[in-house]
Amino acid sequence: MNRREFFKDCALTAGALGLGAGALGRDLSARPDRVEGSESRLPSFRPGSRLLFQGDSITDMKWGRNEQDRNHYLGHSFVFLLAARLGVELPAARLDFYNRGVSGNTVADLRKRWDTDAIAMRPDVLTILVGANDVGHGVPPADYAADYRHLLEASRAANPDLRLVLLDPFVLPSGKLADKSAWATSRAVHDQLGEVVARLAADFDAVHVRLQEVFDAAARAVSPEYWIWDGVHPLPPGHELIARHWLKEVGARWPKS
Repeated sequence: MNRREFFKDCALTAGALGLGAGALGRDLSARPDRVEGSESRLPSFRPGSRLLFQGDSITDMKWGRNEQDRNHYLGHSFVFLLAARLGVELPAARLDFYNRGVSGNTVADLRKRWDTDAIAMRPDVLTILVGANDVGHGVPPADYAADYRHLLEASRAANPDLRLVLLDPFVLPSGKLADKSAWATSRAVHDQLGEVVARLAADFDAVHVRLQEVFDAAARAVSPEYWIWDGVHPLPPGHELIARHWLKEVGARWPKS
């Protein structure tokens, strides 16, 4: 790649991430209330808030089951990126991050372990990203919706003040999903699950992060393979994309004054 191609690729990437002209390399040190690399405001949290992230392998990313190992216990997904950024931007908040994603989980699997891995952890902010395995296992959208609603009802019953962040499941036409037939089938069901998440977000007054739209726009700007290598699992830029849009939507709902 020559110099011109490199900067062209950087510009395309910046556009996909929602960065304005000139954002690459911009000094944002004079704007501590802004998320670096975007126009989003930082979220506001009560001091000591516990942020719990639940889902499947996209969240899991090999988080260390030994919480005493503080170098590895968050894994290397978007959860790690959020903990790093918010830890630097909001040190006085003393935020407490927990990753409880489990590779291969469907929403029914989350339901089986919800009392232990969600309710008992008493989160102040709960983020859920699940659905890829439901699509893979042929789970009917109605069953997905029923189990998902149960999780949210149980969580709000345990903590009426719980803040919820719901992320759409997403895919891109890369890897095995580059096949047109496989892509059409998977995308159609993912879109149905996305509609379920949108309804639940409205019903439970949750922050809704429309990740399928985010990844669609990113893929148009660069290519699907740049963000997701196998159609399902994001590469590092894809996890950064999730983190930035989590911050954008959460900051818009609960902005730091």
